[in-house]
Amino acid sequence: MAGTLDTKLDGVLGGKTATAYKRAFAMETVGDLLSHYPRRYARRGELTALDELPMDEEVTIVGEVRSATERKMQSRKGSLFEVSISDGKGFVSLTFFNQSWRVKELRVGVRGIFSGKISRYKGNAQLAHPDYRLFGELDTVPDHDLDDAAAKAFANQLIPIYPATGSITSWQIQDAVALALASLDPLDDPVPPEIREEYALIHQGAALELIHRPKRASDFLQARETFKFHEAFVLQTALLEQRIVSRATAATPRPDAQDGYRAQFDSALPFDLTKDQEVVGEEIARDLEQPIPMNRLLQGEVGSGKTLVALRAMLQVIDAGGQAALLAPTEVLASQHLRSIAKSLGPDLSARLMPTLLTGQLSVAERRKAMLRIVSGQARIVIGTHALIGDKVEFFDLGLVVVDEQHRFGVEQREALRQKGHTPPHVLVMTATPIPRTVAMTVFGDLDISTITELPLGRSAIESFVVGLTETPTMIHRVWKRAAEEVAKGHQVFVVCPAIDAKHPEQGASPEQDEVPQRPAASVEVIMGAMPTIDQLKGLRIAALHGRMTSDEKDSVMQAFAAGSLDLIIATTVIEVGVDVPNASTMIILDADRFGVSQLHQLRGRVGRGKAAGICLFVTFAEVDSPARVRVDAVAGTSDGFALAEIDLELRREGDVLGAVQSGGRSSLRLLRVVADADVIQQARAAAGQVLDGDPILAGHPALRAAISRRLDESTREYLAKN
Repeated sequence: MAGTLDTKLDGVLGGKTATAYKRAFAMETVGDLLSHYPRRYARRGELTALDELPMDEEVTIVGEVRSATERKMQSRKGSLFEVSISDGKGFVSLTFFNQSWRVKELRVGVRGIFSGKISRYKGNAQLAHPDYRLFGELDTVPDHDLDDAAAKAFANQLIPIYPATGSITSWQIQDAVALALASLDPLDDPVPPEIREEYALIHQGAALELIHRPKRASDFLQARETFKFHEAFVLQTALLEQRIVSRATAATPRPDAQDGYRAQFDSALPFDLTKDQEVVGEEIARDLEQPIPMNRLLQGEVGSGKTLVALRAMLQVIDAGGQAALLAPTEVLASQHLRSIAKSLGPDLSARLMPTLLTGQLSVAERRKAMLRIVSGQARIVIGTHALIGDKVEFFDLGLVVVDEQHRFGVEQREALRQKGHTPPHVLVMTATPIPRTVAMTVFGDLDISTITELPLGRSAIESFVVGLTETPTMIHRVWKRAAEEVAKGHQVFVVCPAIDAKHPEQGASPEQDEVPQRPAASVEVIMGAMPTIDQLKGLRIAALHGRMTSDEKDSVMQAFAAGSLDLIIATTVIEVGVDVPNASTMIILDADRFGVSQLHQLRGRVGRGKAAGICLFVTFAEVDSPARVRVDAVAGTSDGFALAEIDLELRREGDVLGAVQSGGRSSLRLLRVVADADVIQQARAAAGQVLDGDPILAGHPALRAAISRRLDESTREYLAKN
């Protein structure tokens, strides 16, 4: 039976088996199965290191039977057959109930592959009722009466070990793959011959054979490199194709006015722009003048002046008759932006441009007034939260959408706001969470990217320290003493907790995927309750701030803190971004191990924004050398956000890089890794550009078009189109 990569699995494996594969791995086609690559390769003469097995997970191991005994059970009828397999150092026991017939199979000295869930019983590693396949069953070569050369070849034969489940074993996948390979007609390669030759790649059909049935290590290594390039090439072609589509859309040009609002604003600035701000500002200004929509990502360190750059872009659009909308992830940040923009504009420009706030917690009267200003065009700058994308919100002439902390919004939310323009508005998305170059190339490959690395003059350095309470519990007293010392100097302090109370972690603050701490998380409620008992902090003016407070309550606390009427606030991650209090010198993060790398870096950036040097204390109970502690130590070790972004990616699984799923989930990438394979991604992007330059609609590349369709499902296509 001949077929293609799009042939349904039920026609190759049978309906029942195909259903099992769909349930276990979401596989539906031959292509899905053949892209389920082996995790590793075992040799018959090479045993699995048993002391490295992860407990309570499905494992596939190669071992040798060292002992096998059968005995009657005392507590109930029947027999227990116990087998011990070894790698020469450690042992794993296999247990079978009432299965005496296995005595003839599992003899001392026999080697095979064993699959099951590894656990501990009385301190020993155990597989209960594992599946197995002995080496004699895997081929027709007998495992006796061999000469030395044949014995060596037999021992070195490679056996693919696939990611498996409790219901489908590695060797069952191996058998299914063999059927799928046999079903295929010769394949057309999505990578054109000239590109294969340039990068020393092998044909797709040969690569599939070598990765699933290698004879030597060089076979699967060569195949892996080919498929890494395939992945990168298909994704980059899709991203660049989307870039072409987006640039074919008409937008209203917003040319720079030489004597308009932006020129007036610039002339009143009490400081000089940094070189990075000037360069990025010129890039954005040129984009806004074009008759195609700007689609630019602006990334920069915490406090690098991205909002100022965005405000100058807003003024250029306003000079050309349009409105600008700034979408912020929280009400605290939206309110902060309103005050900051109004202050930056000054009373004269503010009165003329009428920056207007629209959030979900405005009163009915305030909301109606704001919406009237927006639809009439009286409000030239609109700042808001998710409320901006409501069906009833209409703009007079939306010319620019600025999305702050873009990773906090779903693609659908950003697209809903963009749809409110009469013509597609220009879009500027900002992030203070630096994105590794290769991630930006892979996820945001259809966006132009601007980066600000320079910090404005006057920004103070921030010292970071890890306070390990597991090693020295009494250090918490020194933490509170240091807070009191900073207040005594006239400065202010943030204390951040991962939870509001025992039952309510703040959204976005939760244990990282590597471990779930057993201790209750530090909470605003508990820490606030403990404040009166902490001698060092008695007499301080303290308030709480968290996501369950009303908009007015949060705004009141932040304004009091900014005005210096409070010495210390105990908050959740609502202060993670955008909060700018130059007098705040100290950030204390309790249970720091419960936050991610980017969150810790963002929180640290809330201090050291004035003349006083900043200090950040990462308080943690995480054990030294644990994954959580390594993460915290990494942040304390450098203030370079771009270096931390690389570290973060290395510490975590990469997540679904081409969809709405965030990092930490199952990656949509098969073999490609965006950090390790940076060179491959760059090469593939260049090659994809060459192909599209000569054939923008891929009319002459049907295999590549089919590979893109196969790789990108409908939801991913929507993601690319909207992003």
